[in-house]
Amino acid sequence: MPIVDVGNIEICYERRGSGPALLLIGGTGGDLRRPETRFSGPLDRYFEVVEFDQRGMGRSSKPDIPYCMADYADDAAGLMAHLGWDSALVVGVSFGGMVAQELVLRHPGRVRRLVLCCTSSGGAGGASFPYHELPPMSRQERAELVLSLSDVRRDAAWKAANPAQYRMLHAFAAADPFADEPGHAAGAARQLEARAGHDSWERLAGIACPVLVMGGHHDAIARPENLRALASRIPGAELAFFEGGHLFFLEDKSAYATMTAFLTRL
Repeated sequence: MPIVDVGNIEICYERRGSGPALLLIGGTGGDLRRPETRFSGPLDRYFEVVEFDQRGMGRSSKPDIPYCMADYADDAAGLMAHLGWDSALVVGVSFGGMVAQELVLRHPGRVRRLVLCCTSSGGAGGASFPYHELPPMSRQERAELVLSLSDVRRDAAWKAANPAQYRMLHAFAAADPFADEPGHAAGAARQLEARAGHDSWERLAGIACPVLVMGGHHDAIARPENLRALASRIPGAELAFFEGGHLFFLEDKSAYATMTAFLTRL
């Protein structure tokens, strides 16, 4: 995977597929080397897809300085400039949806159509679950919490009825094979600090491109009421819910068809 200098930071990215340019912006802790943290799916059948490690994560630079949401948005815009993309379709997932909001607000000409998945505006529109407020905990404890927040149906009765599936999901959530890399812990902490400061609410009315907001009915990280507020604040935004939790697009395959139809609409 190429690593490129986009100004004051190096970004590792992957390019695949063919068709209209589509930038995928992933969520908290995303690392292109870890399939379980990536936004998988059939999008590269229809688009030229670029996915990347955000600052502080994966093989991108991990400067030990404070990060803010504007930094992440400018990184994405810098990568697009490197690719020769004057504009692109953009899909932001979870934390990536927050970055995508900043991207379209700071660089409106760069975004042709925007999909915001399982994310929040912050401010009066509500914030996603405050991971930055959690006390220190083991990976296993954090994985347990993340699984319950990701889908509120995963209660004690569900775990008892689905032990094999629970063990598999818990193992994925607890895994962090690159935890000992230099800068990894600091980069992850900086990402959470930036996430804590996300608030686009008062500026959302300035988004002019077509927007689709998508989420899962059973998500306790970006709650349905946050998604409704987000869509209501963006002029002309469409809103779609699916049968799933935070990663609804893995649980309800119709989500990809809805997303693709929106992105290819003339």
